[in-house]
Amino acid sequence: MGFVEKEARRVRRLRTFQKAMLIAVLAGVMVVIGAVPDATQILKYFRGYKKGARFNYQAKNALGRLAKSGLVIFEERDGKRYARVTEAGERMLELESLREKSAQKPKRWDGRWRVVLFDIPERRRGVRNRLRLFMQEFGFVRLQDSVWVYPYDCEDLIALAKANFRIGFDVLYMIAEQLEGDKYLREHFGLPSS
Repeated sequence: MGFVEKEARRVRRLRTFQKAMLIAVLAGVMVVIGAVPDATQILKYFRGYKKGARFNYQAKNALGRLAKSGLVIFEERDGKRYARVTEAGERMLELESLREKSAQKPKRWDGRWRVVLFDIPERRRGVRNRLRLFMQEFGFVRLQDSVWVYPYDCEDLIALAKANFRIGFDVLYMIAEQLEGDKYLREHFGLPSS
């Protein structure tokens, strides 16, 4: 296994661990920072999980990274530190659950294309680039720079993206019955030809 593959694998494991920690905090499982009691019940299902000092170290590091990115905040009560998920953390978990949901495609395609158009001003170029990356990650196909298409219902995902990126009126979601020359799109998504 080469360096790039090892690094990608390490990043995937970190994301999985952080997500599990965020879910544990959201569920109220993790009571006190330092002694990570019942989080082990959730995390034991992840590959590479081992209980003990290393786990506690990984848990503290994951919580630190989550706090640094604004997904978790720490509160002190009765001399103990507690972790609490922020609104941004809840939105991130919702996005992750939608990502998993979008990976599970319906058994039958309804024959409609979901088209997302956006016109984000140049002064917000960073947001525009993050939105393009977001669209790619979720499996949308780019028709033009700011026109993306997907064959399945993704209205909830787009609404969440609008709120997350604060681009409400700059993005338009539409459903199209037909697209001219959609043969390559049908092949890309593994859909039946018309």
